[in-house]
Amino acid sequence: MSAIAAPSDTTGTASALRRLYFVRFAFAIVWAIVMFTMTDEITAFGAVLLVLYPLFDVGAAIYDAKVSRGTGSPTLLYVNVAVSLVTAIGLAVACASGIPAVLRVWGAWAVVAGLVQLIVAIPRRKMGGQWPMFLSGGISVLAGASFIATAGADDPSLTNAVGYAVPGGIFFLLSALRLGRAAQEN
Repeated sequence: MSAIAAPSDTTGTASALRRLYFVRFAFAIVWAIVMFTMTDEITAFGAVLLVLYPLFDVGAAIYDAKVSRGTGSPTLLYVNVAVSLVTAIGLAVACASGIPAVLRVWGAWAVVAGLVQLIVAIPRRKMGGQWPMFLSGGISVLAGASFIATAGADDPSLTNAVGYAVPGGIFFLLSALRLGRAAQEN
């Protein structure tokens, strides 16, 4: 009989989420750097990148649901998948209408995704590393409302919407680092 215990579902989930959060951080930062070069008009490449962001979120949520099955119901993650898919379609349509339409779709997505992120983080508290997810979810709700409000401004820009990816990525990085520390403490 071995004296080494098998890792718990929580430890395995924390490790998988840590890897996912590092990838999400890198994607958000690279995406924002590229998108910052095109915030005043929507080019074909910019439209592709705008649609790509929620599609990346779809993939991340599917992976998250797969690796975290043992720690709770993945229902809200699948809600996030559906919302992000609808958002990608909405952004594809909105890009043809201009920046105000994109800001409205992006803002609605930020509000809903932020609420889902907050709710998903609650049962994950025991895993550790979730306070950045609480902050990120709350900021996402507020930022989304701001994007919707600024869509009606004179000469709107995508700068704030693109910039929104940076703190989101940083929160994923902080959560990944915290999950690593929590795993070492267990």
